[in-house]
Amino acid sequence: MHVSVREVHVSSEPDSSFFLRVDWKGRGLGSGFQVLLTDGQDAWRGDVSEAAVCQEAEELEMAPERYILDLEQALTGTQSSATYSFTLAPSPPDRRAALTLAYEKVQKDISFRLGSVLLKAVPEPAEAVSEFLIHSLQRGNKLERLNQKLDEENQRLRQEQQRITTELKRYAEGKETLETELYSRFVLVLNEKKAKIRSLQEAVTHLQETSSRGQKKEDSVKSDRTAGQEEDDYEGSTDEEPEEVKSTAAASTSSTRGRSSASPLDDSLKDIPDVAPCRKRRLRHLEAPDAEQPSSHRKRYTAAWDGFTRIRRGFSPSPLHFPF
Repeated sequence: MHVSVREVHVSSEPDSSFFLRVDWKGRGLGSGFQVLLTDGQDAWRGDVSEAAVCQEAEELEMAPERYILDLEQALTGTQSSATYSFTLAPSPPDRRAALTLAYEKVQKDISFRLGSVLLKAVPEPAEAVSEFLIHSLQRGNKLERLNQKLDEENQRLRQEQQRITTELKRYAEGKETLETELYSRFVLVLNEKKAKIRSLQEAVTHLQETSSRGQKKEDSVKSDRTAGQEEDDYEGSTDEEPEEVKSTAAASTSSTRGRSSASPLDDSLKDIPDVAPCRKRRLRHLEAPDAEQPSSHRKRYTAAWDGFTRIRRGFSPSPLHFPF
């Protein structure tokens, strides 16, 4: 059973205060309800059936759901008197006579009746008034307990809020500290990485320079070795070649002296120095010859000995000319 109590203002009795109690079963007023009206001294009671509710909706040409919603707002809601109004007939009400309570909806200065209920006088109005008081006390106690429970819940939520606020502040401070520490570590690691990269770059540069110097030194050593080898080859060729020429010249001289041992030019030829040793000494002071120089030396020696041979054979007193 659901119970609703509210104060209503009766337009036909502006100087009186009335209280309306509505009891119903089910999910809403559509299944019927009971009405109890009192002014504090007298009381009237009436019933509204489910069929009467449906009939009122049909007369107003409204959907049942919409009509039931307006009916609940009028009888159990907290709408102002400007939205819903109540009238009693007859007026003034007779304490022992039946009354008709009509309820209307006011909308844009136009009112239409939602319905009415026939109320009968209660033989014992004090009992009805006591029911109002008991229900009001129970409702007040229930609301007070609910209010206390809500206060406790609010207090708990307030403490929880304070705790959460404190935790958030602590977390915020910890976050800032952690960010600062992480940033300092990041900067430290970054500087270390930069230093390591810089040292590696310097090491690579040093290795490249060392490799370049080693390559240059190796190339210089190779060039020196090649130059020394070429010089040794050249000196060996110049030392061997005059000895061959000397041996050839000695053989020619001995054969020539054997053929003309009694030549009158022997004394004069004794004063002529040997050409081969002088030529050998001159060749040792010359620079490195090219590939055709040994052949030119042989030609010169051959021409010189041919001149000696002609002089010996012809006994010519003309002066000697050597192609040196």
